[in-house]
Amino acid sequence: MLYVYVLRSLKDSGFYIGYSANLRKRFSEHVAGDSFATLSRRPWKLIYYEAYLERDDAVGRERYLKSGAGRKFLKTQLRHYLSKHPLS
Repeated sequence: MLYVYVLRSLKDSGFYIGYSANLRKRFSEHVAGDSFATLSRRPWKLIYYEAYLERDDAVGRERYLKSGAGRKFLKTQLRHYLSKHPLS
């Protein structure tokens, strides 16, 4: 399985979107500061993920979620969570 995931920075309320074959390990790396891309925006909370069988499908979905339309989708999909925990 491959996982496309969305993290939310508890520091600046921003999103980080990525994919991994081992979601637990990858999330632990983000939390521990072992990922340069997310180090300065810690701490992180995992707020969304999807599972895929094919790498190309996961990569395509990650690319989509990083686009303007994908971010709009996430805000709609996560509207209940975001209404309780609004973006700064």
